[in-house]
Amino acid sequence: MSAKGFWSRFLLPGGIWLLLLFVIPICLVLALSFGYTDELGRAVYAFDLSNYADAFDPIYIPVLLRSIGYAVATAALCLVLGYPIAYYIARHGGKRKHVLIALLVIPFFVNYLVRTYAWVALLADEGLVNNALKDLGLTETGIQFVNTPYAVIGGLVYGYLVFMILPIYASLERMDGSLIEAGKDLFGTPSRVFMHVTLPQTKQGILAGCVLVFLPAVGDFVSAQLLGGPDTYMVGNLIQDQFFAASNWPFGSALTVVMMLFLSIWMLGYLRSAAREARDPVSAGGV
Repeated sequence: MSAKGFWSRFLLPGGIWLLLLFVIPICLVLALSFGYTDELGRAVYAFDLSNYADAFDPIYIPVLLRSIGYAVATAALCLVLGYPIAYYIARHGGKRKHVLIALLVIPFFVNYLVRTYAWVALLADEGLVNNALKDLGLTETGIQFVNTPYAVIGGLVYGYLVFMILPIYASLERMDGSLIEAGKDLFGTPSRVFMHVTLPQTKQGILAGCVLVFLPAVGDFVSAQLLGGPDTYMVGNLIQDQFFAASNWPFGSALTVVMMLFLSIWMLGYLRSAAREARDPVSAGGV
């Protein structure tokens, strides 16, 4: 068997999987986005641009901006929390690196919905956190955590933090240690060595982590639904309601297509940056 024939057969199952569960569903959503809902509430395939006109109605702009704001805040907090964790594991983990990585990943074997419900149990008015604060005498009535933007962003950070840690950790592992030693030999302080050597060399890991966190966070609906309220309504909730509450599948499909196009811009920006570094890794790394 030729190498070409071997790889064709090897890739066939994955290709069929992508075709059935990715390409065909996206094509159906795209086709349905041009349809309309008849008098009986049934989705009808047609060619009508009114759904896309409605998607850009000013009433939905605050929802989009809120979703972007939450996603940006989530990515920023994940970076602030995730970089020190990744740095510690890569530089000081020693023989425990694999154990520490496993401890980070194992909680994510649990379904995201279940983990979010755990946050509800922690942050509810009669949850563990408020009961502990009352027992300590720090508050009498408790603090409202749920139904606030802070709870939603906290849930998003917990849900996607590992997607920031792993790319940064991989960048730190690939980094040439001699560059750090050279910086120290040139009497660079630890902070200067980090800012001028380590940080630029992990730029692609940071960018990859931000993309991996931002993309799912901006379309998330679980955290906003369980930890938030009417004031934390996100695009994911809007799309979910169009499909399951309003039964307006064509409009929900149009919103989905608009979101996919919006997120594709972010993804293309990352791919261009990664391709530029692949062509010239030294200048892209800032050294």
